Amino acid sequence: MYATLLTAVFPSIHGSPEFSKLIESYPDTLKTLFGISGDFTTGPGYLDGELFSLMLPLLAIFLAIGSAARTLAGDEDAGRLELVLAYPMRRRSAVLAKGAAVALEVAVFCVAAFVALIALSAIFGLDLRVGRLVTAVAAVGALGVFHGWLALAVAGVVPSRALAIGVPAAVAAAGYLIGGLEELAGWLHPFRYVSAFWWIGKAPLRTGVSGTGAVVVAAAALVCVAAAALAFERRDLKTP
Repeated sequence: MYATLLTAVFPSIHGSPEFSKLIESYPDTLKTLFGISGDFTTGPGYLDGELFSLMLPLLAIFLAIGSAARTLAGDEDAGRLELVLAYPMRRRSAVLAKGAAVALEVAVFCVAAFVALIALSAIFGLDLRVGRLVTAVAAVGALGVFHGWLALAVAGVVPSRALAIGVPAAVAAAGYLIGGLEELAGWLHPFRYVSAFWWIGKAPLRTGVSGTGAVVVAAAALVCVAAAALAFERRDLKTP
């Protein structure tokens, strides 16, 4: 619904020089933070600024963090995890299975977003390139999985649903701010390497996704899920 409302506005600003001048008058901080660059009156430029810079990654990240925190720390808080671990299986296997479930949820979300945007592109004349859209949606999925598996890692170390939500949410917020503002704030520049948003890039539909950045985010996600499995196997289970 949100994507439909957003794209329905596009025909009214498509190719509008007046709107381009309005966007150019925005403060540099605002444009940099929200990924508003290039020609905002084209389909890729419009969706980069309105959807892929914040809202779509935010939805994927919140979905992944909530699912990961609920499936491990939430079950442990409620005393349900004991029943799962009563079966003849390694703890690490249970954690990896939960991590796979989180990744599957994010994948379903990304496929739905891709199909919706392909249809909306045809309806409202967004002129999206399929290859760029595939990599952009995949990058959103990588951001979601990374923060979701980070939530699993926190839950693997500390039996707290609040921390399993709060820590990756704080990492996501900090990463977004660093990735968005490091060009304008020189003191943030050295910290850009810890921002998953910076590694992925700000304009995936216009300029594409950094291949190196995608590999780095994927590797960081794998480290998180491996840490979750190892940490959870070595600590005592919390009992309500």
